[in-house]
Amino acid sequence: MEYGWLTVVPPVVAIALALITKKVIISLLIGILSGALILESFNPLTAITLSVTTMWENITDSWNAAILIFLVTLGILTYLMVIAGGAAAYGEWASKRIKSRAGAQLASWLLGIIIFIDDYFNCLTVGTVMVPVTDRFRVSRTKLAYIIDSTAAPVCVIAPVSSWVVTVMSTMGEKFQDVGITLEPFTAFLRTLPMNLYAWATLAMVAFVAVTGLDFGPMERFEREARSTGNVFGPRASEEKLKLPEISKKGTVSDLVVPVIGLIIFAIVMMAYTGGYFVENIGFIDAIKNTDAASALMYAGFLALALALVMFLFRGVVPVERLPEAAWQGFLSMVPAILILCFAWTIGSIINQLGTGLFLATRVGHALNPALYPVIMFILACIIAFSTGTSWGTFAIMIPIAVDFAVLLAPELLIGMMGAVLAGAVYGDHCSPISDTTILSSTGAGCNHIDHVSTQLPYATVSAVMCAIGYIVYGFMAQSGVSQGVSIAVTFVVTFGLLAVALKGLNAMTRREASESDVLSY
Repeated sequence: MEYGWLTVVPPVVAIALALITKKVIISLLIGILSGALILESFNPLTAITLSVTTMWENITDSWNAAILIFLVTLGILTYLMVIAGGAAAYGEWASKRIKSRAGAQLASWLLGIIIFIDDYFNCLTVGTVMVPVTDRFRVSRTKLAYIIDSTAAPVCVIAPVSSWVVTVMSTMGEKFQDVGITLEPFTAFLRTLPMNLYAWATLAMVAFVAVTGLDFGPMERFEREARSTGNVFGPRASEEKLKLPEISKKGTVSDLVVPVIGLIIFAIVMMAYTGGYFVENIGFIDAIKNTDAASALMYAGFLALALALVMFLFRGVVPVERLPEAAWQGFLSMVPAILILCFAWTIGSIINQLGTGLFLATRVGHALNPALYPVIMFILACIIAFSTGTSWGTFAIMIPIAVDFAVLLAPELLIGMMGAVLAGAVYGDHCSPISDTTILSSTGAGCNHIDHVSTQLPYATVSAVMCAIGYIVYGFMAQSGVSQGVSIAVTFVVTFGLLAVALKGLNAMTRREASESDVLSY
């Protein structure tokens, strides 16, 4: 059934209400019910039934259930590391080596780049490790969430070995086979890397922001409060939130580092295992490509938790009687993320049934100048990913459309258009309040979810605008017969040149406003 523009109502309602009311779960629930009403011809009883059924299907889905179990396990592991004194000891150790707020932010950025295997794993691990350090240097939790989010999906989508590559290659391979393209999917993915402008621009921007201390938009208020008062949570922080449990005095740096490194090693091993490396005798890289990332993370979480328990109980840094407390408090710490994820998955399913992404994608007409196709694919992917909260779903919708457009109308733009789709999907996923990666970034940093969304959006959009201009330059150059290599090189120079100019201007503007504010207060 064709629902027309009604298909955009659920995501628009959910996102608008979330940003206006700051109540994410209620906003998502209203978005779910609005979509179910449309699907059920505005029958409220069957709409409620559909909503409940869809949510249950998502919760009991094997992939989603594994992710929820991993979240609970990680919550318990994190709480154990806190009460064992590992987080506090690591904060002390790192503060002697990291000497500034810029250093704390750059360390978070670097760790986010290193953990490229999976975006969920990235978000939660970087948060766990870096919170004690960034808190010590009075970096706001919203800034940490921005750094985490900007080095999760953007890194995973350009890493040749990650859980994301599997989805991208499978979508490309299926479509290539349908249209008769003989290019090997992994080779095609590697060729798109230079054209994934948003991923590179975002990583560069985070480093620039960390070094220069560039704060603008809502982020400036959170950073100013963190610097001046030490309140890293922002104005919505409560006294209860700032309280810490009783922490062992016997904790050492190893009580945080060993479980985290163990978690990373276990995750890699389990990804290889679920991909068939130990059973089917296939290569390690092929096993990673075929992995079941959700199950791998769940197994890794169990193993890391077991490792931590052996360490802490054997040395007595966590007594046995505190284990029920750790289990319950660790679970409670993840409840907000679990609830938001369940509602986000549900509205994603409702949106998928409505065909929102496909409807938006098919609004593009064939009468447009082919040179504009890369930027159009980028913008459409941005809108779809932002509306649906899923980059992987956007890949599934937009990669086939980009390939069809290229094959029929502009073969020379194939690689650029696919790169633009990947970039747009990451931007939309990066900014959407209903994106699982965005949710887990705020969870990892321990900040209010909507605060994270509102403070991150201006930074991400500056990068996206520069990328859009870059795709226009690329499209016209490639259409004019310029070689792919030259087109990509010029596109990179233009994009990053414009980004540098924009950031320099924003930095100057921010410093001028800060100076004027100091004069007025004086």
